[in-house]
Amino acid sequence: MKKIRDMRQKRASLIQEARQLIDGAEQENRSMTAEEEEQYDRIMQEVDQLKKDIDREERQLELERELEQREKEPERNPPGAIPGVDTENRDDPRATQEYRDVFMRYVMGGREAVSSDELRSLMAGNDTKGGYIVAPKQFVNELLKKVDDSVVVRQLARIIQLKSAKSLGVPTLEEDMNDAEWTSELRVGNEGSIGFGQRELTPHPLAKWVKISNKLLSTSAINVEDLINARLAYKFAVTMEKAYMTGDGDKKPLGLFTASRDGIDTDRDVSGGNTATAIKADSLIEAKYSLKPQYQPRAKWIFHRDIIKEIRKLKDNNGQYIWQAGITNGAPDRILEIPYLMSEYAPNEIAGGKYIGILGDFQFYWIADALDFQMQRLLELFATSNQTGFIGRMESDGMPVMPEAFVRLKMG
Repeated sequence: MKKIRDMRQKRASLIQEARQLIDGAEQENRSMTAEEEEQYDRIMQEVDQLKKDIDREERQLELERELEQREKEPERNPPGAIPGVDTENRDDPRATQEYRDVFMRYVMGGREAVSSDELRSLMAGNDTKGGYIVAPKQFVNELLKKVDDSVVVRQLARIIQLKSAKSLGVPTLEEDMNDAEWTSELRVGNEGSIGFGQRELTPHPLAKWVKISNKLLSTSAINVEDLINARLAYKFAVTMEKAYMTGDGDKKPLGLFTASRDGIDTDRDVSGGNTATAIKADSLIEAKYSLKPQYQPRAKWIFHRDIIKEIRKLKDNNGQYIWQAGITNGAPDRILEIPYLMSEYAPNEIAGGKYIGILGDFQFYWIADALDFQMQRLLELFATSNQTGFIGRMESDGMPVMPEAFVRLKMG
């Protein structure tokens, strides 16, 4: 804890130093010099790195506490158990340890490493180039957990897991009834009606592949399952994050920054005092108060780091900085008292009419995952480089389901 406290104190000092650079230029009624800009950027890079270090240390402490708790309760964690996963659920063969063992023998040794009966038990279909193998439930859950940790939207959204790639009808309120009325004991008030639209969340195929050295595959010191899982998770995460941000909804998720009648329409866009080249504090204030009170307790901002860099310099009409560093333990950095997250795939172009950020309750972004994750092993294709390829295939979709739960910020 002392290490985290020291890092927080150092981060707070750096933030104050950066503030002094801005204030010094403002007091002299001038812009920061090139040297001051460079110094400011260098300080803020260190601030961001310290934030990552603090988050990592806090996560490590949390994991160590969980491990300590599990050790105190050994009867709840038999050898080989995976926290949160029932590895011996006999109602689902894919959740058993036997299935996982066969799967890993196939991953490491291919068809020759498993019997014909074992191979058939893994197969979801037939393919002349190696067959599609349905991964164990544990493998899928761990991969999706890594994806969730890497993708900003998946950390906040409502995720629905479908057993297969069937569509999920999403009821969306198109026409609301009037408010309730005060009336007498024997009366029920005036008649009202609710109109519902119907949008379909249909998990669409997504495929990514990785190459692994055959030497690594045969090295017992390396956990091959974790290696493949982590690499596939990273590749899926990048593609998903892009789609959740800017996807057009055509055989892929409908993104938050895609203006659409099926998602978030332009009615939910605000620009405030933004010009084509400058972000103004008033635009963020307008965005905050364009969101109804019922959505604000869970609201978050999402920006690209380039936009955060500009927002850090903004003040409100009372001369107070709208960006506030989280100094105490567990407190996130905030913009106008609302936490924010950064995504590398959020828009970052400061130009006329461009989107630069979003505020919302992301529980109203729904994601549907089909859990029949499949894998194909490609040996011959990379034989000349002594590598084996693994293609992972999953199916997913996503979309905003309540437009009024979001406000998009755009340039003037």
